[in-house]
Amino acid sequence: MTSFDARIIGRVDSPLADAASAPRQPDEGAPSAWLNFDPSVQDALSSLHVGDEVLLLTWLDRADRSVLRVHARGDMSRPLEGVFSTRSPHRPNPIGLHRVEITAIEGTRVQVRNLEALDGTPILDVKPLLGEVDER
Repeated sequence: MTSFDARIIGRVDSPLADAASAPRQPDEGAPSAWLNFDPSVQDALSSLHVGDEVLLLTWLDRADRSVLRVHARGDMSRPLEGVFSTRSPHRPNPIGLHRVEITAIEGTRVQVRNLEALDGTPILDVKPLLGEVDER
């Protein structure tokens, strides 16, 4: 198998419109955003609660998939590193991993805080946060 299909289950509704002005990490001023899920997955949302911390997986649809090495944080004074040791959105499979806290739930809309994803970013999945996660 060399490829597979993933289904978009929703999209991010965020005030962040372009990558140049978006924070690179959630603790760098990332705003609250709404996750608008497709009605077909509404039952999957049934056990989520305000206050839950979850891992949101997104497809970084505006990323450059040909990039294999980057200067971390775009800082040209840093050495080139392989993208697999960085949080760069530009990578062969641009899957975004976001640790967020749920602040509101309205039907198929879930509001989260500190999401650095751009408006319209496709949502792939939501996973519960289990224990501590090292996000260095």
